[in-house]
Amino acid sequence: MDDPGDLICRAKALVPLCHCPYSGFRVTAVLEDCSGRLHHGVNIENASLGLSICAERVALASAVTSGSRDFRRILVYSPDGIPMPCGACRQVLGEFCGAGLSVIVAGASETPQSFRLGDLLPHGFALNRNR
Repeated sequence: MDDPGDLICRAKALVPLCHCPYSGFRVTAVLEDCSGRLHHGVNIENASLGLSICAERVALASAVTSGSRDFRRILVYSPDGIPMPCGACRQVLGEFCGAGLSVIVAGASETPQSFRLGDLLPHGFALNRNR
């Protein structure tokens, strides 16, 4: 695994941008495409919780809007605990990134953990489609 230190620094800088007045659980994400470009996301909660958007999906939407379609890794960070991606984020990442995407999870005082998306979401829809 490449050292995620730079991604962690970028993710920490995004924390003040989180909008999480309901859970108080701040989450940021930095998605790296295969060209080395970085795409950022923060969680955005809504009073109708089902309309909230996780940081991972915000980062992916930003990347797709910028024209990126091939991704290398994503770092998910929270100063409030261990921010494992939810099932919806795993599935959406699987659609665009494939089973081989490196998912790095980091909390404020924890050693970052690295996973393969396919291990976090076995048998996900479209995970093996041309990736």
